[in-house]
Amino acid sequence: MIAPLATLAFLATLWLLVVVGAAVLEESGNKIAAALRGKSVQPVLGMAPMRIRTRTRLQQPMRARARWRDAA
Repeated sequence: MIAPLATLAFLATLWLLVVVGAAVLEESGNKIAAALRGKSVQPVLGMAPMRIRTRTRLQQPMRARARWRDAA
């Protein structure tokens, strides 16, 4: 009874690997093929990645108070 269950589990795992592999190839197949040819892939959307810079707020210097200086 255990042999049919083991076979079923093996076939289910094999089927799952095939489905996941097909999804990966569908998603990035063009990139893989271009890499094998030694060429770069042009972006599909035509938008270049942008880096957004934000200015950091400078914190006002904290002045030491007399009681803090005594502790040091």
